[in-house]
Amino acid sequence: MNIEWEDGFTIKVKVEENTVVISANKEGLLSLARHLTDLADAEVGSHIHYDEYNSLEEDSSEMIIERIV
Repeated sequence: MNIEWEDGFTIKVKVEENTVVISANKEGLLSLARHLTDLADAEVGSHIHYDEYNSLEEDSSEMIIERIV
């Protein structure tokens, strides 16, 4: 699966108590929307791993989104 990003994207993920908060600018939201659409068409078990080292803002929590049945 090819992960593409809109230029200038910003995404931050935080876990506050038991709530996941995803904050993103327009480019970040469009990127995530594309990723989710691609993941919906991928094989079961496919996943996308987001963290501060490859896509999220500094101090973000890790996020993995997985395609299931």
